[in-house]
Amino acid sequence: MLINPNTSVTTTAMMTAVARRTLGSTVPVQGLTVERGPRMLTEPAALRAAALEVVTAGRLALSAGDRAALIVGAFGDPGLDELRALADIPVVGIGEAALLEASAGGTPFGIATTTPLLADSIADQVARLGLTPLFTGLRLTQGAPEKLAARPESLRESLALAGERCVNRDGARAIVIAGGPLSDAAESLRPHFATPLIVPIPAACRLVARLTPTGG
Repeated sequence: MLINPNTSVTTTAMMTAVARRTLGSTVPVQGLTVERGPRMLTEPAALRAAALEVVTAGRLALSAGDRAALIVGAFGDPGLDELRALADIPVVGIGEAALLEASAGGTPFGIATTTPLLADSIADQVARLGLTPLFTGLRLTQGAPEKLAARPESLRESLALAGERCVNRDGARAIVIAGGPLSDAAESLRPHFATPLIVPIPAACRLVARLTPTGG
């Protein structure tokens, strides 16, 4: 079950499709959209509010009793610790999964994203995982996140430029695209980079596969 911490059912469908492509046709993936909150999580207060809704949605998913794992589908991992305390199945946050994958083996990594108001939250997230020494920095796209989300080509171009700066100016040897709703754009950019490009939804799915006995 992939829980979308924002209220956009379109985003839920997109992220669920990415998860299904990653896990394959033998692993059923369902998407669940929180009932209340913003359509995009672009600032810290929205992340905090989303955590409560994620826990509520997670309780509902757990009550069904037939889930192998839960994925929290926002890079800030709202509600992740609370859900882990409630669940007896793996609970994976896409932000945590992406950061751990990017930094594996001591790889220096950078982060590219669209949300300047979450810069401090992202740095704190890196620090909580003990990865600050490997973090080469955050690069931001130009323009309001909401406007970029409505213009896919501009979003891809802006993310590509931010990713290039992670590598060419900051020395990153892996790039994390920070944002579940950025998954489609991020996946389309893979051929653009020789440097590994880490997309959070697939990273979370790979972690789920390692944590569950049958890979789903």
